[in-house]
Amino acid sequence: MSPDVTPSVTEDRLLGGRVLLRQPKVGYRAAIDPVLLAAALDPKPGQHVLDIGCGVGAAALCLLARRPDLAVTGIEIQPGLAALARENAALNGVSDRFRVIEGDIATLQPDARFDMAMSNPPFLPATRGNAPPDASRALAHVEGEADLPAWTRFAAKSLPHRGTLTLIHRADRLTELLAALDSARFGSVVIFPLWPRLETPAKRVLVRAAQGGRAPLVLSPGLLLHARQGGFTANAEAILRDAEMLSLG
Repeated sequence: MSPDVTPSVTEDRLLGGRVLLRQPKVGYRAAIDPVLLAAALDPKPGQHVLDIGCGVGAAALCLLARRPDLAVTGIEIQPGLAALARENAALNGVSDRFRVIEGDIATLQPDARFDMAMSNPPFLPATRGNAPPDASRALAHVEGEADLPAWTRFAAKSLPHRGTLTLIHRADRLTELLAALDSARFGSVVIFPLWPRLETPAKRVLVRAAQGGRAPLVLSPGLLLHARQGGFTANAEAILRDAEMLSLG
């Protein structure tokens, strides 16, 4: 760990060491979800991507590590996480390409029009279960005023016609997510299950939708994450460690 890292923050590596990430020791901590989310985007050179709820910048930094020809703007409601995201941008040498805005999407108005958007929104509605005792973790995991429809509406305001939004979410909330996308006039939906193991139900899904899209819904084969004998599959390893792109189909 670098000498200037505080005891409340850990210093971790993503994408096989390509990304240096400082994040809180206690609270929400990035794992493989933001890495998979970033891998699912395939912008054109020079495009500007919006990361809604960017946290400490894990997804944005993974995307920029794979695609140095892009720019990313992140929006984060928690000042401490936003500060860490800016710090991580500097540590990874991408401060000129990764801008972080503090704000609540329930009240914030987009300040620009972006080419595409990505998001890892809170997984739990406010009415389900008990919130984690840590306030920061609770805010990252449990919806506040900004529920799923608020997230998709904000994305819709930020994107041009046919601009795409890619999300990672819990598989058991897919019905709610699809309804929220439909209410914000997203279509051409692609659902990509993430299978933990063979013969095991998917716990996560990647979902991509286009603003104003009209193509039929596509259910992709998805990605098997863990091999029967343990460890990641070769396909998952190539994405998580070798920074390969994940094609949703």
